[in-house]
Amino acid sequence: MTTNQTTSLAANDIRDIKPPVAIPSGWEWLWVTLAVLAGAAILFALWKWWQKRQANIPFEPPVPAHIRARQKLEEALALIAQPKPFCILVSDTIRFYLEERFDFRAPERTTEEFLRELQDTELLTAEQKERLGEFLESCDQVKFAKYEPREPELRELHGSAIKLVDETEPKPELPPVETPDPRLQPQDVAQ
Repeated sequence: MTTNQTTSLAANDIRDIKPPVAIPSGWEWLWVTLAVLAGAAILFALWKWWQKRQANIPFEPPVPAHIRARQKLEEALALIAQPKPFCILVSDTIRFYLEERFDFRAPERTTEEFLRELQDTELLTAEQKERLGEFLESCDQVKFAKYEPREPELRELHGSAIKLVDETEPKPELPPVETPDPRLQPQDVAQ
């Protein structure tokens, strides 16, 4: 080895002093723990506030399907001078009513598909199914065939829609009638 090589090796062998190593004192963990606990306390307080706010909102029961359908049918009367919008609203109202009332997918189907599938169910009587078919076909003529019925025909369509809702609305359950115990004598009942 020459002296140049030795000098070059010696120069590469000397390294700089390393900086001091930080020794954790343990206080960092305390601060991190306190921050996590403070965050959890804030989240808990927000959750309790939200629960209290939700409890103060009054519960409104949903409007029954038959009442909502009647309201929509009454709104449709404002469009009676415009046959196509009137028939669209009345037809859609009946379809959505049947879907909600009987859990029957009516709005997504064509009239033919809907009526074919309805024939296989016991949801409506045979007469109701026939009237519904005539009703939907009349609405389809106005919606798709550009038929322009006069007001009396539109009122008849409206009346058949109302009649269908009236006939199919759920009937309120009557409380059970208490029958007197046959073992009691008539004079025992009066006392």
